[in-house]
Amino acid sequence: MTGHRILIHTIFVLLLPLIVAWFGMSFAGALGLLIVALAWRWAISLSGIVAPAKTPDLELETIGASHFVEKVRWCLDRLGVEYTERQMVGVLGVFFTGRSVPQLKIRSGLVRSSIGNSPEILRYLWGAYAATLGDSAKFLEPTRERLELEKRLDRYGVDLQVWVYYHILDDRELTLYGWGCSNPVVPAWQRYTVMAIFPVLRVLMRKAFRISETGYARAVENIECILAEFNGRLANGRRSIVGTGEIDFVDITFASISALWMQPPEFGGETSAAIRIDRERAPPAMRTDIERWITTYPDACGFISRLYQRERQVRM
Repeated sequence: MTGHRILIHTIFVLLLPLIVAWFGMSFAGALGLLIVALAWRWAISLSGIVAPAKTPDLELETIGASHFVEKVRWCLDRLGVEYTERQMVGVLGVFFTGRSVPQLKIRSGLVRSSIGNSPEILRYLWGAYAATLGDSAKFLEPTRERLELEKRLDRYGVDLQVWVYYHILDDRELTLYGWGCSNPVVPAWQRYTVMAIFPVLRVLMRKAFRISETGYARAVENIECILAEFNGRLANGRRSIVGTGEIDFVDITFASISALWMQPPEFGGETSAAIRIDRERAPPAMRTDIERWITTYPDACGFISRLYQRERQVRM
């Protein structure tokens, strides 16, 4: 694949100074190596045209226990479009390439584009499939109210990341499981790399998410404000958050993001067995928060459970 060719070429370019120094090469020799590197890169570009890599029309790059990934995965499954999921250890991408997941890769002829962030991916899906799928894509229609609610729920998702890492970062085994290091479909080199540099990644995660007692308290306050509001919105068995009675992407967003702490059996669709974390494995303080939320916000929790049971469609 072109991506692998570029990776090998990049490693070669990075090693060029060492090669020159090791062999004591002259200016002419170093220039010759540079020309070889440039010709090689040009050949890779040509190969993408002459012999393009065989890639899926839609490929979703994911990590296992991610609520933002689940939001996109669920919408793709509900649309019924064909896509390939590629699971990886997303924490490596964030800190070493600057890329987060989910990432949706779209192939159109010789062109392959990439879209990141769940809201942008959902807007693409609406634009790409609304005309051809009609009512099947209507749940993705972006109204002002839906977009405003989605933005607030995505912020709730970030607060939940702070909450999760506050509780689990000291538990190496549980954190690595959540990152997919026990999942055989994740590339072995990624799993073993993450295991080897876990202490470094733990420090980076604490810095990136500002994990502290103060940060945790603020995150819990924000989480409970959202849960209280949506518990009220969903009182008396209401079928949707916006109130139309029809499921839309706001409902899916709320359920998907909340699945990070509720962990319903259907979380992850067909990947559920590899990404769910049983509540019994959670640290005691984490379970205390979860049990308090289940008791305090029964209408919201009931809605999430019902939506997963009735609406979480899995690809056949």
